[in-house]
Amino acid sequence: MDVEEAPRVLSRRTGSRSEVTAACPAAMAAGIRIGMALTQARALVPELRIDPADPEGDRGDLERLAHSLARRWSPSVTLAGDDLLFLDLTGVAHLHGGEARMLRRLHALLARLGFASKIAVADTPGAASAFARFRPETLLCCPPGEHGAWLAPLPVEALRLENDALDLLHRLGVDSIGQLAALPRAPLVRRFGTVIAARLDQALGRIPEPVTPVTPPEPIAVTQRFAEPIATPEAIAHWLGDLVHRLAEALAEAGQGARRIGLVADRVDGVPQRIGIGLARASRDPAHLLRLLARRIDQIEPGYGLDAMTLHLLRSEPLGSLPVDERLDAETVPDLAPLIDTLATRIGMARLWRMRPVESDVPERSAAALPPLDPPEREAPPLKADDVRKLDRNAPLPPWHPDWPRPIRLLRRPERLDHVVAALPDQPPRRFTWRGERHEVVHADGPERIHGEWWKRAAETHATRDYFRVEDERGRRYWLFRQGDGERSVTGDLSWYLHGLFG
Repeated sequence: MDVEEAPRVLSRRTGSRSEVTAACPAAMAAGIRIGMALTQARALVPELRIDPADPEGDRGDLERLAHSLARRWSPSVTLAGDDLLFLDLTGVAHLHGGEARMLRRLHALLARLGFASKIAVADTPGAASAFARFRPETLLCCPPGEHGAWLAPLPVEALRLENDALDLLHRLGVDSIGQLAALPRAPLVRRFGTVIAARLDQALGRIPEPVTPVTPPEPIAVTQRFAEPIATPEAIAHWLGDLVHRLAEALAEAGQGARRIGLVADRVDGVPQRIGIGLARASRDPAHLLRLLARRIDQIEPGYGLDAMTLHLLRSEPLGSLPVDERLDAETVPDLAPLIDTLATRIGMARLWRMRPVESDVPERSAAALPPLDPPEREAPPLKADDVRKLDRNAPLPPWHPDWPRPIRLLRRPERLDHVVAALPDQPPRRFTWRGERHEVVHADGPERIHGEWWKRAAETHATRDYFRVEDERGRRYWLFRQGDGERSVTGDLSWYLHGLFG
């Protein structure tokens, strides 16, 4: 089975037990369930792909999603669990075309963001949660006043009860909400306390369920309005400096650093002028921010004058206090962020990147682009004392081995060569034509054989490339390869390609 298509689960350690916290549809179809022991899951699916869960990251993503929904869809959005959100649709559904259309639009939005979702609308939060979790429909609208009848056939797990209460109910033979609702209230409270009765009453709408909506953070912006319109570059630069200092103070108070800032200058004729800057690393240094914005003042066309200027914080990151080394003779590490920001202001952040090695035998997969100041990957956690991997005393192999020279420039994709003359099975080409120009080979080295990654892609089981470093009559050096080993047709069609250029 292809590694990328193997069933995948997320796991976490609870005490001495590792259990499944999330599973893909393929893993669920194979019988894996949330809460199952990891050893049992491996026994069911030997080729199971297991990744560690990230509860803090999931919670942060859910909070950001709740804030976005609160700004756009409903003013009351509540976090009700690790994977549950409550939206109060009172007075807002008609703004989105009604409840049914709002559900469809929300589902499409979440799908575009990469979230798999089930959405239900009911009279109470408890009923909506039960329908979303225990009804098969992806989108469901319960008619007003019908939630009691719709809840009756659902299991008691739909009431969000603790495991101890669920075990007691099952031992008494109470498996559905309808059976629970039919029990006399006084004996139920004496036997189980008020929690079960309260959950049932909340779901049926007999008592309200308290919720605590999230409060989206207010966007940071500073505005300066003018009694008389301004139009000169000197006046714009003066007030821009004042705005930047006020924005830096607001950022410091919020504990944030700017990653993207936008300036909106309102003209007297109603045509706004907009400029923006991006930063490679979060910063609230007013001098640095002002230098970046000042480079783009010439893009503002004041016309008959500007009535107001506003600096908007478009993107930010938490930024605490900078650490100070206690050693007086400590060497300071140069900060490249100001240089990166200056270059990005002139040529754009999309044209700045750095490369990192990737463990792959295929050349075009052995490197990946990263942002110029993206933090390095975290180090692997230390191995336990009894881990067998400690027996390996060899140093790790570098992803780019110095004994295997690679060209300075690797083409985005290999380009096919024409009129290639070469002896099989392992001789370099004597001449070839690339981009309409003929090249005579005077020196060559190779072959270097590279096989396909059969453990990742079944189609590459027999794929083979033979690479050669060649030099033409003008001293230009190229990196070529032949598709196939020159002996077996299953390894390739013997076509030639140019993959890179040496200096």
